[in-house]
Formats: sequence, C-alpha cells, structure tokens
Amino acid sequence: MRIAYIAAGAAGMYCGSCLHDNTLAAALIEAGHEVALLPIYTPLRTDEDDVSADRVFYGAVNVYLQQKSRFFRRMPAFVERWLDNRGLLNQVSKLSSSTDAGELGELTLSVLQGEDGRQAKELQKLVDWLQDYQPDLVQLTNALLLGMAPAMRQALGVPVICGLTGEDLFLDYLPESWRQRVSDELRRRAGDADAYVATSRYYTEELKERLALPPENTFVVPLGIRLSDVPDATERDPQAPPLIGYLARQCPEKGLDLLVEAFLKIAAKNPAPRLEVAGYVGPRDRPFVAGLEQRVADAGFADRVTFHGEVDRQGKLDLLSRLDIFSVPTVYREPKGLSVLEALAHGVPVVQPRHGAFPEIIQATGGGVLTDPGSVDDLVHGLERLLDSPNLRHELGRRGRDLVHRRFHAQAMAEETLAVYRAVLEGAAQAGEPTRNEEAAQAV
Repeated sequence: MRIAYIAAGAAGMYCGSCLHDNTLAAALIEAGHEVALLPIYTPLRTDEDDVSADRVFYGAVNVYLQQKSRFFRRMPAFVERWLDNRGLLNQVSKLSSSTDAGELGELTLSVLQGEDGRQAKELQKLVDWLQDYQPDLVQLTNALLLGMAPAMRQALGVPVICGLTGEDLFLDYLPESWRQRVSDELRRRAGDADAYVATSRYYTEELKERLALPPENTFVVPLGIRLSDVPDATERDPQAPPLIGYLARQCPEKGLDLLVEAFLKIAAKNPAPRLEVAGYVGPRDRPFVAGLEQRVADAGFADRVTFHGEVDRQGKLDLLSRLDIFSVPTVYREPKGLSVLEALAHGVPVVQPRHGAFPEIIQATGGGVLTDPGSVDDLVHGLERLLDSPNLRHELGRRGRDLVHRRFHAQAMAEETLAVYRAVLEGAAQAGEPTRNEEAAQAV
C-alpha cells in the first residue's frame, strides 16, 4: 500500500502527535508499505529516527505571510522555496512556540477553507506533489486540516482519512468569536473525510458530538509505542528512596503545579520520597516553572525535587528506568496519554486523573490508580497508596508492563491502522467510486 501521511509540526518541541505520527509511519514502513510522511508548517521533531520527508509543505512563514497580505500570495516560487527551507523553519519554530493559540483563529479558519482560503496556493502545491506520488490513500493528522480533503479527493480519486488528536484543546484556546466560526466550519466539513480515527473511545465520542462526525465512519486505534530500546525490567533497590516522576511539557495544563503541591504535602510527613520533573518549557511557561522551583525552595525541599529541562530519548529512557511512580495529573481531558504508556512499558505504575483517555488506559493495562481530577488531596491519597505499599507498586508495574508489551506496541498500532485503511478502501470499491487509474482511463 502507498500512503501519504500529512503531519503537522509542533513549532520545534516534542509533541505527542508528532511522536505518534512518526512512530506509526515507521511501523507501517517496517511492515512493508510505502509511506510518505509529509510535514506541514514546521519540520517534525521526534526522539526516534525521523522518517519524514525533507520537504515542508504549508511552511509556517509562507502561511503566515499569505494570511497577512495579498502581495505574499503572489511571491515567486524561488522565494517561497527559500522561506520553506527546513533550517529557516527550525529557527522560526524556536520563536513561534510562544504564540498564543488565541491569535490563530483567523489563520485556522483560512486553512480550513481550503481552496477558498488564503493558503490556496499552498494547497495546490501539496496536491501537485501528491498527484506525482499517486498514493492509495491520504491520512490527515487532525481535523483542523479538513480543508485539504476535497481538493485531494477530487485530484487523486482516493480516500482521505482524518485523525483526531486534540482539536478540542486548540479550539478552547481561541477567542469565542473565532472558536464558533472554526467549529461551524469543522461541522460543515465533517463529511469531507472518508473516515476518522482516534486513539481512545473517549475522544471518539467527544468529537462525534462536538463536530457532528458521522458515527459509522469513526474508528478507534489505540496508541502504540516503540519498545525495541526499552530496557528489560530491572529490580529497583528496595533501600533507595522512592522516586516520583513527571515527564511532559512543564505547564499548568499538564497539572505540574498540582503534582508539586501534592509532593510538598507528602514530603512534610514522609522524609523518604523524591520528585523528578522533566519536559519542554516554552517561553510562556518559564515564569510558571520558576515559581514552582521557588515554592519548593521556600518549603525547604529543594534537595528532594529536581527540575530537568527537555530530555532526548536516552534521557527519557534513563528517567523512566529509575522511577517508582509516574504522574502527569492533567487538568484537561487528555485524548491520548502517550507518556503514561511509556512509563508503564518500564514497569512504572501511574497515578492519573479520572478523565479523558486515562480510565481506558488503566482499565486496559491494570497499571495504576485513578484520582479525582484537579484535587491535590486525592492526588496525595493516590500517591501515598503506592508509596506505602512496595508490593502494590511492583504488582501494578508488572501488570502494566506486560499489557503494554503485549498490546500497545507500534506494530499492533500499525496492524490496526492498516485494518481501517483496508476497510475504507474496500468500502470505496464496493460503492463503485472510481479509482485514480479508472478516472484517468475515462478521461482518455
């Protein structure tokens, strides 16, 4: 099968969607399929081997300039190619990561409008490339790209499948006026994709209702992670102080302040536990993290809490290998939960809020406990339950590791994704929809 996969870069930081898209594409390639993983906006950033194409479509600089002025919609091709240079886009990414999503409403709507939007020329360049590539199907990483689907379906004569990966979180950041207009456009375009794929039942139901998606064309393919370099289970030193860990973007949305406050309450009663925090810190969140570091110092526990910055893959593996408990107590309803699976793969039990995709993950793996969302006291209770029982920690960690290695690996994700692709292609064939080759023959 030849697959074109359109994936949105995340402005120079590691993000769950980029990691998922790259892992899935690599597993599909390993399974013998041809995949063109095409970045848009900025290059993808992944902590695994990057299998994406060198070229970036809808380059962030071009997209922004074309939104602002008609003049930039008429730039010569050589200027556009220079602005889409990966090196330039990587530099711009370091600055753009601080952009408030509330400023992006007009641009989001324009991209959603496809051929009628201000980035119509960017869409045509992508479609031209796809016509040369001749894929059997196209996958869009999220519904905010649905504006591309009609032009692709018309030009290519192949199905377009759309992922669902956190659109509600982005929409909720937009000012109300833009949020409503973008949501209306998404609902209007709900029929433009042949199928939708989410990574959790929770998020499938959430988006069905919010965007009025056709229920018969929505599928769930659970996350899968790369396990080839995850170390074998190791026995942790029973005499070592128990270590609680956090690995995610360091920001209020991920609940880092809740975890710090919970740890300070525990530390005041229990002299043993320690806390390590790692993850990307964007310009917007630097004062937030600095405030937490000061809060820890003022409480007298600076020697028991370590704030790392962003870590690469080896740094991530090293951190997860030495943890006893893992927690990222998000205040929003997380649609994926990639970091939770990564912790469980290392045999680390998790303490997560009872919302979003987390209850599904805990139910499927048996690898942790759930707490009341937003409650520091209940988070303390969940953490102390594991801190007070090494045997329970070991049993939950063992269960979680076994299930992740059995069911939540990259190859399983690829197999289930291919099953969706084949079902969609079979459905199109049974409906009598012409393929690209048949359309070409009819034109002759």
